[in-house]
Amino acid sequence: MSNEAKLELDGKVFTLPTITGSEQERAVDVSSLRANTNFITLDDGYGNTGSCVSKVTFIDGDKGILRYRGIPIEELAEKSSFIETAYLLIYGTLPTRPQLKQFSDTIAEHQFLHEDMKYHFQGFPAGSHPMAILSSMINAASCFDEGLMNWHEGKARFDTYVAKLISQVRTIAAYSHRQSKGLPLMYPKQSLKYTPNFLHMLFSMPYEDLEIKPEVAKALDLIFLLHADHEQNCSTSTVRMVASSQANLYASCSAGVCALWGPLHGGANQAVIEMLEQIHREGDDGSKFILAAKDKTSGKKLMGFGHRVYKNHDPRAKIIKKACDDVLSKLNINDPLLDIAKKLEEAALKDSYFVERKLYPNVDFYSGIIMRAIGIPVEMFTVIFAIGRMPGWIANYKEIMEEPKTRIYRPRQIYTGRTENHYVPLDERK
Repeated sequence: MSNEAKLELDGKVFTLPTITGSEQERAVDVSSLRANTNFITLDDGYGNTGSCVSKVTFIDGDKGILRYRGIPIEELAEKSSFIETAYLLIYGTLPTRPQLKQFSDTIAEHQFLHEDMKYHFQGFPAGSHPMAILSSMINAASCFDEGLMNWHEGKARFDTYVAKLISQVRTIAAYSHRQSKGLPLMYPKQSLKYTPNFLHMLFSMPYEDLEIKPEVAKALDLIFLLHADHEQNCSTSTVRMVASSQANLYASCSAGVCALWGPLHGGANQAVIEMLEQIHREGDDGSKFILAAKDKTSGKKLMGFGHRVYKNHDPRAKIIKKACDDVLSKLNINDPLLDIAKKLEEAALKDSYFVERKLYPNVDFYSGIIMRAIGIPVEMFTVIFAIGRMPGWIANYKEIMEEPKTRIYRPRQIYTGRTENHYVPLDERK
């Protein structure tokens, strides 16, 4: 098998090296194309462009495979926890018991925010979107540590910032929700683990601590784990783009939050609930909507079904479906929207129209249902996604910073505007 490709341009043949990844993915390396030919490649939206070489996550969309550092997502979902999986993504190996304890202890140590940050939260008006507050406050948190810009001065220093950001993002997220609702802020509790602590900060009231149900905490921890990384998606590639400029960890991950906020990226599970609410408002049990979704002229679209990357099935969907069924069963919730969701799910799994097009329920469909069932407000869905994705963003940031020679990302373009033009004085313009 040849390890080079030949490209003919203007009657000349140029040789380009090829690269084969550890999972036999193949790429043509065009890094030197412009320097040698004065041509660039045009790939709108980077859909067929490898922007980096990474060791973090492998996806095979045709086969429905997702692996973190080589470990199948199914194994991690069954046997691991979000915090252990975060360590795996960031540091490349599963932690030993002492390593996991140290990582968990450092996360617990840094879960409190600087007291002066409360005044920053108070500056946002009630009703502000939690994602706007989250992005702003992650950036603001960097101002309370003068050494953040010099993370490379030692591994211990960077490890502290990693644990601090993973810990404080859920504190900021909980505060963001409470500020948006005009509720008093709740401090984290040292006695609680990562996910139960987040639920406490999100829902407890002064002098009335939340009763945290184990099945709820387990389901939310699983949502975090399943969203911890997903290769070079929009937000992760944004983090790498910003990091390539040598921006600090907090600034880079804050940019990731902004990218995730877009409805085409992190808002899919919110769109599922909004679809269910619309069906309910129209007095439908889902039957009419299913018929409309099969009619291309209706404008109706099943949200949370199918996936841009996975052409067969989303491996996370099967995992989270079981968690969804368990939570709904144990909480004994009576919600008409959940009844509609079950009808849509049944149709998608049995109706030949959806089966032939491989429009199976994906992770967004089930995660949206779980979050609604445990009382998380719709506007917080993308914030939950951001908490879960933080380890993946950090792992990709770390890869950028550990490269021997970091090259700032600088995509090219094909200019299609006016050719050379000249300034016309104001009085002479028509």
